[in-house]
Amino acid sequence: MKNLKIFKPIVLALALISLTSCSKDDDTFARVTVNGTQLQISPSDFTVGDRSDFNGDIDASFTGNGGTTDRVFSWNNNLNTADYNADVTLGSEGSFQMIVADSEGQVVLDQTIQGGAEPDTIGGVTASGASGIWTVTIRVRNFDGDGSFSLSEGN
Repeated sequence: MKNLKIFKPIVLALALISLTSCSKDDDTFARVTVNGTQLQISPSDFTVGDRSDFNGDIDASFTGNGGTTDRVFSWNNNLNTADYNADVTLGSEGSFQMIVADSEGQVVLDQTIQGGAEPDTIGGVTASGASGIWTVTIRVRNFDGDGSFSLSEGN
């Protein structure tokens, strides 16, 4: 019985050491935050409705440590174009992609920033589209870095 009292703490200590010293190699992540809200909706979960997720200017950020994700949100644009800007700090691999579709589902912007290549920023005005509730899809692939993007109603 005396040996059992010594054995239990040793097994417990070894179990704790193995739990704290081992880390998963696949603990990668990629997150997208829009106007302070972390997006959880993937394109397969998204449906276009009568109401937008966001109105007004979009101020967003994204970060990752090698992760991959697609996130989508709706945005009310009362005009026919949108001003956009994106900037990344990214390693030699990975990418950031912004796809914007107007209220009729027509893609008015599809731009990608590729890691390890210049430029590391994009910006300008989208193609003209139908005003109303627009859909914005953000794709980050093997993203190790951070960045930001913005959208506002165009002229």
